[in-house]
Amino acid sequence: MQYGLSLPTGGECGDPRFLVDLAERAEAAGWDGLFLEDYVCYGGDRATPTCNVWAVLAAVAVRTRRMRLGTEVTPLTRRRPWNVAREAAAVDQLSGGRMILGVGLGDTGEAIAADPSYVSFGEEPDARTRGEMLDEGLEIVAGLWTGGPFSFRGKHFQVDDVTFLPRPVQQPRIPIWVGGGYPNPRPTRRALRLGWLLSL
Repeated sequence: MQYGLSLPTGGECGDPRFLVDLAERAEAAGWDGLFLEDYVCYGGDRATPTCNVWAVLAAVAVRTRRMRLGTEVTPLTRRRPWNVAREAAAVDQLSGGRMILGVGLGDTGEAIAADPSYVSFGEEPDARTRGEMLDEGLEIVAGLWTGGPFSFRGKHFQVDDVTFLPRPVQQPRIPIWVGGGYPNPRPTRRALRLGWLLSL
């Protein structure tokens, strides 16, 4: 049995220095993993202090030695998948192969209308469309991590003949956990169809 610590990236934890300090303390106390939420505006409040999850994970990667590091979850629907591929690969390299990428749709239903991470920046609100974007984003991330020439033509994203190097440390790829809310079966089907791990 392993134990992971889940931390917010807003409020008091909106200060990246505070989170890095907590991460060092968590590893010293014996925690096996550290997972950070991925928001642009934390907790539905446009003014709450919020830090960038990738900057914090990069700092934590060089200040720890053992803990697995990850996001829970990164909405690929409001993050460009090629940027996520680069960021996650960098954290994997800095940590010596300890990165886990958690992905999902982001908030749905009534919550999406109140989430400034979406509505304040003109992001896609429709859950079905975001599901399509997530599927395409997962294919792009995994394809770029191969380190070979990669192209993609989808309904929402296009990639023209690029090669992403250096590759992540972990092979064949960084573990991807698809997050979702019970009892919605879509995340389960998506994870099984694409061969990802599933986290509920």
